[in-house]
Amino acid sequence: MTAAFASQADLDDKVISFTQLSENAWAYTAQGDPNSGVIIGRDAAMVIDTTATPTMAQDLIARIRSITDKPIKYVVLSHYHAVRVLGASAYEAEGAQAIIASRATYDLIVERGAQDMQSEIERFPRLFRGRESIPGLTWPSLIFDHRLCIMLGDLEVQVLHLGPGHTKGDSVVWIPSQRVLFSGDLVEFEAGVYTGDAHLSQWPETLAALAALKPEKLMPGRGEAMQTEADCHKAIDYTRRWVQLLFDSAKEAVAQGMSLKEAFDLTKSRMDPIFGTVPIYEHCMPFDVSRAYDEASGIEHPRIWTAERDQAMWAQLALTSNNSA
Repeated sequence: MTAAFASQADLDDKVISFTQLSENAWAYTAQGDPNSGVIIGRDAAMVIDTTATPTMAQDLIARIRSITDKPIKYVVLSHYHAVRVLGASAYEAEGAQAIIASRATYDLIVERGAQDMQSEIERFPRLFRGRESIPGLTWPSLIFDHRLCIMLGDLEVQVLHLGPGHTKGDSVVWIPSQRVLFSGDLVEFEAGVYTGDAHLSQWPETLAALAALKPEKLMPGRGEAMQTEADCHKAIDYTRRWVQLLFDSAKEAVAQGMSLKEAFDLTKSRMDPIFGTVPIYEHCMPFDVSRAYDEASGIEHPRIWTAERDQAMWAQLALTSNNSA
């Protein structure tokens, strides 16, 4: 019998917000669903993360078109996960000339993009509505190593790879003149922090680099947009706390010779009281503990999630746990 992911029962539409963060920046958020960002300069626009399918991207495009007719010239992929990138082809008709990603993200698409596409579509049916509109994997056309500067007219926009965290290749988008940060899934707020492909030991250092930018506005990968400097740091601290509690629990479990199932139960007993009510918590935890257990056991490079591995892990941990969804 196929194990049902917690996310497969999440079929209710979310309330979408399109919030202006600064003179040039907007946040497209939806109650714990993956967020997208928009920057509109004097002569062109940029989208950060594209939604999961070209069909799903149409709502974001309509909201952009309600405020500007400028071409959406740049599309930035904060990382390689399918739910963030497979809507990219929708922007070709809107003037997209470059799909931007870090070199590490490009390498991950080569290594595991096809497997990730299949596994994510099966995990999140609601987010992949219109999946028949997906033409295939999204490939970046402009690749950078650490820093890329884009001028939208006279507005400087920086695309930065500050270190591993949520994945090896995470990128953020930073408007230095307005202190606006689009963090991708390096930062979440009041939502599950998915760490199935993470580098947990390095993530806190990358969060420290984000905090050092001193953002005054921040759009996290999931959760509401932060509108003050204090709230930006609150969101960064929320993510750091999740990552550290998860990884500390896994290291303790491995040191004590616990099985993966025992590590899962230990970790959830500590995280449930703090995070247990946030969106996609129950879905994230089996993937998170699996990766944390691997890394604590010395597996530095995350193993590839396939649809088959997803199902086997979920059946072993989520469905046999007293804390199952």
